[in-house]
Amino acid sequence: MPTEAVAVSAEARGAAATEEADTKADSTAPQEEPPSPSHFILYKQGPEYVEALRQLTLWAHHVLLPVYGREVTSTQPWCSRWWEHPEAVAQLHGLWLAWGELTGPGSGMCGPANWHRDYLVPVMNSLRDPMGPFAGCKPGVHRGKEKPTVDALDPFGPPPPPPPPPGQA
Repeated sequence: MPTEAVAVSAEARGAAATEEADTKADSTAPQEEPPSPSHFILYKQGPEYVEALRQLTLWAHHVLLPVYGREVTSTQPWCSRWWEHPEAVAQLHGLWLAWGELTGPGSGMCGPANWHRDYLVPVMNSLRDPMGPFAGCKPGVHRGKEKPTVDALDPFGPPPPPPPPPGQA
């Protein structure tokens, strides 16, 4: 076999081997699955949000509050319409998700103790803090929390277009 043929043949074998390795890598590589949607309630919208809030409400009203709901005082407020406070919804939903993971079937024996220590106490202390989300609420009286103002919705985005001159719309 002439030297040129040997060189071309070696190149062809190398290219074929590389192509075969690429094909094999593609077929044995784990197929990327689309990420599963977040379980967290703040990522949900429409009917999906409503159903998550309903499930959270059932747990809060039938498990959390009957067992862990303490007396309401000025130093430990609670709002009877807690679902109208987005911060409370977010924190309670996280607490509920942790409850499911740490106390449900297949959880370890220390799960409930860890849930109490790592999740229940910090969340309830945060929610019931006199400066927390229920600060303006009193028993039987709901008052929505005023949101802080911001100077610009997207301070690092492109500048908004200038307003049209007076008299032009």
